[in-house]
Amino acid sequence: MEQGSNEKLNHHPAILSMENTALVIVDVQEKLLPYVVDKDKVTENVNMLIKFADIYDIPIILTEHYPKGLGTTVPEVKEVLKNYAPLEKVIFSCCGAKGFISRLNELNVKRIMLAGIESHICVEQTALDVMHAGFDVHVIADAISSRTIENKNIGMEKMRQFGAVISSTEMAMYEIMERADSKEFKEVLKLVK
Repeated sequence: MEQGSNEKLNHHPAILSMENTALVIVDVQEKLLPYVVDKDKVTENVNMLIKFADIYDIPIILTEHYPKGLGTTVPEVKEVLKNYAPLEKVIFSCCGAKGFISRLNELNVKRIMLAGIESHICVEQTALDVMHAGFDVHVIADAISSRTIENKNIGMEKMRQFGAVISSTEMAMYEIMERADSKEFKEVLKLVK
């Protein structure tokens, strides 16, 4: 393909696109976040993904697990969200949250970018259930965590074993951006610098 062409590429299915993609942020809550590995980096990357999703009009679905006991989404994430409307759940998998799968279907989503905590519990069970429901899952490895690095890694490995694509914040963003000659690219550069 010639440089500067406007022709749409026929990408490998494992490369994200902004069409039919949603960002799912799992349980980044007040009484969970303080105990996870690399909590500051996870928060920074979750916030970067939220800002990126806003630039590209990618829908965001936020969940909170038993907020009565675990608190709500941490203020540093809440303040970045344009629309704070969490789906509450008591089942570890987000698929157990009322309206979660129907929301994905309403949005005509085919794949999700998955971020949040904990890697080996709610994130892992969500990934497997969402794949079982027919969606593709891209786990954003530097935007998920657990209370131990071992559990984070084991959770990621299990998700990979069953078909999830393991990615990073920047990989996901650059796949969706696809090109460097757009006005959105210039906005995203401010996020990654």
